[in-house]
Amino acid sequence: MKKLLCVIPARWGSTRLPGKPLLDLNGKPVIQHVYERCLQASSLSRVVVATDDERIVKAVKSFGGEAVITSPDHPNGTCRVAEAARGTDCAAVLNVQGDEPTIEPRLIDLLAETIITSDAPMATLAVPIRDGELEDPNVVKVVLDRRSCALYFSRSPIPYQRVKAGVLLHHLGLYAYKTDFLPVYAALEPTPLSEAESLEQLRALEHGYQIAVAVDTLAGPTIGIDVLEDLERARQLLNSR
Repeated sequence: MKKLLCVIPARWGSTRLPGKPLLDLNGKPVIQHVYERCLQASSLSRVVVATDDERIVKAVKSFGGEAVITSPDHPNGTCRVAEAARGTDCAAVLNVQGDEPTIEPRLIDLLAETIITSDAPMATLAVPIRDGELEDPNVVKVVLDRRSCALYFSRSPIPYQRVKAGVLLHHLGLYAYKTDFLPVYAALEPTPLSEAESLEQLRALEHGYQIAVAVDTLAGPTIGIDVLEDLERARQLLNSR
């Protein structure tokens, strides 16, 4: 079985919610929920938090997790993941965001299977759009080709539906990379579409790289922590499971 590394980027200085990895969620910091969900995935050989702050390192080590300090100057989470993964002998690297305490371990395993079985150097996930999400710019949409690779990601509703185009897809912000592609991707120059949409993954498409997309139709809701209201929503979701 191929070895897989999971890196959880967790930055202290969030613009909207500083220190959110350590906010309390049902008696545990947010980052501990994410870490434990990654450990529940059966496909991962190692899980490590990549951060720019010693407070997060201390918290992770206090619950028995592994954490490394990375540069505070990274422009995005991918560069932080690439630094943490440098020198790994794993076949692929997964990037699970540090503010996703409700992520299903099953989805992590699906992403792992996709990057291992696909010829694409990068993979991600999508789920069917739910009512009320299509017009929401915070819900990123994706359209696929016949090989289930991404054609485009957008904050706008895509595709335009002159006639009903089947199931519309909501992109989930989990990524996996072939290990040798990760430093290549992290070094790619910004592109016009990635800047216009503020979507980092468009850099890969504009530079000509494929992104495999696994579609899961069974996933329940997931809640990323961006503002304090999200913390209460996540608390309610965890209590309902």
